[in-house]
Amino acid sequence: MNLAEHYNQLYKTAAEAILSGKYNLDSHIKDSSDSRFGITLLARPSKKVNAEIQQFLNHLKAVEPSQYYYPNSDIHITVLSIISCYQGFNLDKIAVEEYIKTVQQSIIDLDEITIEFRGVTASNSAIMIQGFPSDESLTTLRNKLRENFKNTALEQSIDSRYSISTAHSTVMRFTEKLVNPEKLIEVTEEFRDYNFGIFKVEKLELVFNDWYQRERNTIHLKDFDV
Repeated sequence: MNLAEHYNQLYKTAAEAILSGKYNLDSHIKDSSDSRFGITLLARPSKKVNAEIQQFLNHLKAVEPSQYYYPNSDIHITVLSIISCYQGFNLDKIAVEEYIKTVQQSIIDLDEITIEFRGVTASNSAIMIQGFPSDESLTTLRNKLRENFKNTALEQSIDSRYSISTAHSTVMRFTEKLVNPEKLIEVTEEFRDYNFGIFKVEKLELVFNDWYQRERNTIHLKDFDV
């Protein structure tokens, strides 16, 4: 997949939807009874990169203050969604140690993963930072994880929603009617090619998480230094 083309197409489609009022609002974020949980292996950008992201979010907040913005604690890249979030899932349903073992098996001889956060893209319900891995290390890891999990009897729903191949990070979600869609797109246009920075993935986190990866609802199962 050509990531730049993929992100560009996403943005073009989303910008048209946003400007024509055909965007979607996320009604679940404020729902305290939302019981969708899952298991994810994720990576996080560096503090320096997060600081750049927050500067961008401040520009968005100035034109759309009522939307949902990710704090630094929740910003992440999904390496692989092992169990996609579903209602009623909890840790009693799985043998956590077996998941840890399968991830450990998958990161043997893992090459360094470096990601550049450059530019922004969008969907019809969110704004995202574009991530560009420096080589095939992330793809190789994802394929090893897919293969190793599929060779177990463990509960998993890898690729059930979509086969992940990007390295983006969602940083804003639409929860209220947009006050000024034109201004929102003006801001995203300004940051379309902005260099948020490059970071080396220092660790991978296996977590029990809600749909939005909110820290308050996250249980860390295991950190893997890489």
